[in-house]
Amino acid sequence: MTYQPRVKICGVTLADDAACVAASGAEFIGLNFWPRSRRYLEPDRGALIAGAARSRSAIQVVGVFVDAAVEEIAEVASRVDLDIIQLHGDESPAAVAAIAAATRRPIWKAIAIRGPSSIDDLDTWPVDVLLLDTPSVGKGGSGKTFDWTLAAEARRRYGSLQIALAGGLDPANVGEAIDAVLPWAVDVASGVEAAPGVKDPAKVTAFVAAVRGRAR
Repeated sequence: MTYQPRVKICGVTLADDAACVAASGAEFIGLNFWPRSRRYLEPDRGALIAGAARSRSAIQVVGVFVDAAVEEIAEVASRVDLDIIQLHGDESPAAVAAIAAATRRPIWKAIAIRGPSSIDDLDTWPVDVLLLDTPSVGKGGSGKTFDWTLAAEARRRYGSLQIALAGGLDPANVGEAIDAVLPWAVDVASGVEAAPGVKDPAKVTAFVAAVRGRAR
């Protein structure tokens, strides 16, 4: 086996769901610290959720922020003991670099793919992972896919970048998405939910199984 996409389950808000996600074998769990999100967590609650996940596996905890101040991100990263920072707003490359320096964590940057021009100059971002997602007012969790051929072109054009794929993925279509794009990782929120912020254990298990089935 030379290729195995990683799995991130995002928007977890309940301790039982966090334990389920960790037990599923997912490599990453996403906690949302954007106050306007339907899956928002206050930092103290986030620390509890992170602890529930870590009690079951060595899963890495990703904190999701949208146009937050450097100081706020650094404080939450310390309080929750985040492993990774995901920026899902209109942050500039300079802001991203400042956040990386302040937190000393790996940075994932979400890029909304609106059309072919959205994948231009992706190599200018000073990040560890680029997360390609569907544009949405909710900054993710839209349940809608975008044109995967653009993600595949981005992966081919920028071979040295780690590309994660998000946007409308679920247990039924993630295998097709992986075949089309060959991403470094796949990211799901609404596609494994019973309601916003409430995960469906059967869907979580099915999603991870579908991804594992694409190993090659």
